[in-house]
Amino acid sequence: MSEDMDDEAFAEATLTDAIRNQLESGEPPAAQATFNKLKLVGYEEADILKLMAHVLAIEIDNMLRADRPFDSAWYEEALRALPTLPGENEDA
Repeated sequence: MSEDMDDEAFAEATLTDAIRNQLESGEPPAAQATFNKLKLVGYEEADILKLMAHVLAIEIDNMLRADRPFDSAWYEEALRALPTLPGENEDA
């Protein structure tokens, strides 16, 4: 079980790093806009990064399941909808 936790922690850290890179590079612009919006309404930085990483994880999972390219338009739209997460109970 500890190996699963290590894998989960590694995945979360990797996704969070990817979000930090998006914020630093300014690409996509929705990343910084979303971060600023959530910060403005009182979210802590760590919580914002977790929410954004969750959206990235959903898109990566959907991309792999459907064997398709990354959907930047969906990703940016989902980021802008935060703190509301994409419907995870929808059929994929």
